[in-house]
Amino acid sequence: MSGDTVVFVGKGDSMGVLDGKVAVVTGGGSGIGKAAVIRLANAGASVLVVDLDVDGGRDIADEVGGVFIRADVSKASDWSSIETFVEREWGGVDVAHLNAGVNTGEIDITSVTDTQYRRILGVNVDGVVFGLRSMVPAMQRRGGGAVVVTSSMAGLMGFDGDPIYSMTKHALIGLVRSLPEQLTASGITINAVCPGLVDTPLLQGPLRDDLESVGFPLMDPDIVAAAVFDLAVGVETGQVVVVQVGREPMAYRFGGMPAPRM
Repeated sequence: MSGDTVVFVGKGDSMGVLDGKVAVVTGGGSGIGKAAVIRLANAGASVLVVDLDVDGGRDIADEVGGVFIRADVSKASDWSSIETFVEREWGGVDVAHLNAGVNTGEIDITSVTDTQYRRILGVNVDGVVFGLRSMVPAMQRRGGGAVVVTSSMAGLMGFDGDPIYSMTKHALIGLVRSLPEQLTASGITINAVCPGLVDTPLLQGPLRDDLESVGFPLMDPDIVAAAVFDLAVGVETGQVVVVQVGREPMAYRFGGMPAPRM
């Protein structure tokens, strides 16, 4: 990260900022998604919680007065149902937090199974592509909106602890950076958050044990949700915001590409 990285500033009291707005959060039953559901609902939004975890998703939806739908984000048909629901019940969607994600837990590239590979691509990549394909038209009919994608620090650097996970998160960064120009014409912003290590159910097993043994600080999901909220209500687009323990969220500054020599 360069020394002139832009500090991303929070917006303080959010009460009522999203009154009358509709938000869809995938992976909303736990972790970052759950924290984002609470943050968006507290700001006044009607929130649709999307998850495969029925108990977790229903509990948080009930807590915030939202609605839960059990859906598999890797299936285009499930996204059609999500789009139909928000338009029929609430008239459309204004904010989409495309957050659902999984890992393989596999270090050795030669040991990654077809099942592991297809599952992580389906959730981490297809889930965002299909989500955009459904949510963008709904936002266009609404006159605009905001998309926030959950990537990872593993999308900005190599992560040898799970190379396929890192690959999928890099893919999301490329997608987010490629779409602002075409979405701006419709009044839609698109940004990504790249958290460091967060205390969520996704972080389990030997890696978590190793981190705890050396006292490495894990980030509260609320810190990431605050950055998600700022992007959802802001005017920035095409930003990739890094969220790390002990630091203000900040927009990552990418270096320029070398031009061809004539």
